[in-house]
Amino acid sequence: MTATDQTRRGTARGVADALREQIRSGVLRPGQALPTGRELAGRFNVSAKTAVAGVDILKGEGLVIGEQGGRRRVRSVRRITWNLSEFERGRRRDSHSLDDWATAIKDAGREPRETIAKTVEPAEPQIAERLRITTGDEVVKRSRVRWVDDEPFQLSTSYFPGTIARGTLLDEDREVSVPGGVLRHIGHPQVRIRDEISTRMPTPEETDLLQLPTGTPVFQHVRIGFGVEAPVRVMVTIAPGDRHLIVYEMEV
Repeated sequence: MTATDQTRRGTARGVADALREQIRSGVLRPGQALPTGRELAGRFNVSAKTAVAGVDILKGEGLVIGEQGGRRRVRSVRRITWNLSEFERGRRRDSHSLDDWATAIKDAGREPRETIAKTVEPAEPQIAERLRITTGDEVVKRSRVRWVDDEPFQLSTSYFPGTIARGTLLDEDREVSVPGGVLRHIGHPQVRIRDEISTRMPTPEETDLLQLPTGTPVFQHVRIGFGVEAPVRVMVTIAPGDRHLIVYEMEV
């Protein structure tokens, strides 16, 4: 063992590195309780304070979660596979009770649900630019929290030009779904889409709504749906990076 190894072994970082490797190798399994601070102190020959500080590093990385009573567990996450090359493309899977996203979750053996709020607002500059309308023009905004197995998985907000959405199903403050999609149903089908994907740390509001452990990044998926002549929808989805596997399949 080198002098550096000996130094790190007696530090909080050394404790965190050792436990992280055990988590990644499967020695510590998802959902398994970590040893107590006293047990870790004895195992790594450090003070209890240093041992707890090491566990706190992993908590900040999103690998460990805390429970009432001070117990810490390896975080257990069951991801969903989200195939964005199939989502809303071709023969959509919408029904009168489930939209395309919820149907895919159901088909995967999981249980989807969503809460929704509809508002009518002036378009913000970035949304207006993407919809090719003027800033301040009226848009119908539909904000969803999407749940899988009673865990919040996505925040999905769609913006529609008021000129096509007002007075339609999209203007109703409830879940709406029809075969083929609502836009097609109201006479404004999407004929092509553009996806923009970025990653970042969540805002405090997103952390609260998605129940995110400390240190969990999110990805932002922006889908712009184009009609025959102009964009008909902008959908912005915020999703925890550790709960999703994003898939694209394309012919070459």
